[in-house]
Amino acid sequence: MKPIKIPLNTTSCCSPEVRSEPITTQVEETKNKHLPVAIIGGGPIGLAAAAHLAKQGQSFILLEAGSQVGANILTWEHVRLFSPWRYNIDKAAHALLEQNGWASPELETLPTGKELVERYLEPLANIPEIKPHVHVNTKVLSITREETDKMKTAGREDKPFLIYAEKDGELQIYEARAILDASGTWGNPNPANSSGVWLKGERSLQDHIFYGIPNVLETDRSRYADKRVAVVGSGHSAINTLLELAQLQETHPQTDIIWIMRKQKVEEAYGGEEKDALAARGALGSRIHHLVDTGKVKVVTPYKIQYVKESNSYIDIIGKHKGEEEILSGIDEMIVNAGNRPDFTIISELRTSIDSITESVEKLSPLIDPNLHSCGTVRAHGEQELRQPEKDFYIVGAKSYGRAPTFLMATGYEQVRSIAAHLSGDYEAAKRVELDLPETGVCSVNLQQESSCSTDSNSSNCGC
Repeated sequence: MKPIKIPLNTTSCCSPEVRSEPITTQVEETKNKHLPVAIIGGGPIGLAAAAHLAKQGQSFILLEAGSQVGANILTWEHVRLFSPWRYNIDKAAHALLEQNGWASPELETLPTGKELVERYLEPLANIPEIKPHVHVNTKVLSITREETDKMKTAGREDKPFLIYAEKDGELQIYEARAILDASGTWGNPNPANSSGVWLKGERSLQDHIFYGIPNVLETDRSRYADKRVAVVGSGHSAINTLLELAQLQETHPQTDIIWIMRKQKVEEAYGGEEKDALAARGALGSRIHHLVDTGKVKVVTPYKIQYVKESNSYIDIIGKHKGEEEILSGIDEMIVNAGNRPDFTIISELRTSIDSITESVEKLSPLIDPNLHSCGTVRAHGEQELRQPEKDFYIVGAKSYGRAPTFLMATGYEQVRSIAAHLSGDYEAAKRVELDLPETGVCSVNLQQESSCSTDSNSSNCGC
């Protein structure tokens, strides 16, 4: 592929007549101030970053690997969120949308993934302040500094960022003065193996293992109907999957559902149920509790998967159940909901500070490490906590949390609001806390220790 230098629009993305309010602060003088800010990823956090930069009158580009914005969300479009619209819409984005005649959904209702894309992300990407700067089908390959690899220090901060990307089979090279990596973690799943290691046997069974939340009742119905299906995981993704399999079982009674998890007892997966401040989330726990009690879902816990292998056209799962080796045989299909992990390949030539345990932004790790926090106790954080050794490079959104499972969209919106303010020279706004989260409700620590989660506005949702 022949390298192509991409000419970029270096003027402000917003003309005075469409910008909602004048920006009086000045961007810090740098040699690269004429270049845009680059946003990697066209999901909710990436588009929120675009909205905040547009509001600030800053030039930007947004690079999305998929064929449209929200492409990753559409892989679970059938799933309904348990938090209402109110907490899933960024404030700057909301204001820009309303200026362009957008009709807001009812803020207390619960959107599906598809509705989130069609009613919010697509309209946002198509407003005139953002649309000209969005590049879809643009897969980022690597990010570096101009004529400078990771080892070189002298003059590094004065060099523009270079983003190498592939679009329609051609190499594209974009320049930027700052970068927000909002590429997320979805699509880079953890293996079923309890030790977190990908083995050849598991990879060889990819046609019979689904990582994520399949559309059991529609497009994937024939794949699971009247099959022996093992679901691995104990979070909300696994519970959503189990509930749909149970619905399928009503019309296809030979469907055999096995729930595999590492927890010491299944009750730990039910959460707060009717005590949960988010009613829809609590209802998930109550419904799966009932299915387990009635025997429609068979539970194997604690079970630590060692490896999987093919056996006579079936899957054998080899692991330890309560410390003793046990083989679960005759499995037709596996659905693995063991979480996701960040992929740092594209930023390997940048200087980053990543925690070795959580794989999160290092300064966030003490706040989100699930070994230390049974429920969300994440204080509001922004530009200062997210800045990297590589000046003007930020990891935001779910990727900033690494492997920790408690990220919320509202937290990501606050991250990019703060960073956009900083990049625009409004340092006071960057330091302010403007996070608005739902009450945390109940999580596993309450059930085990009779303690309560924090419910102040700076704490995160109990995602355990």
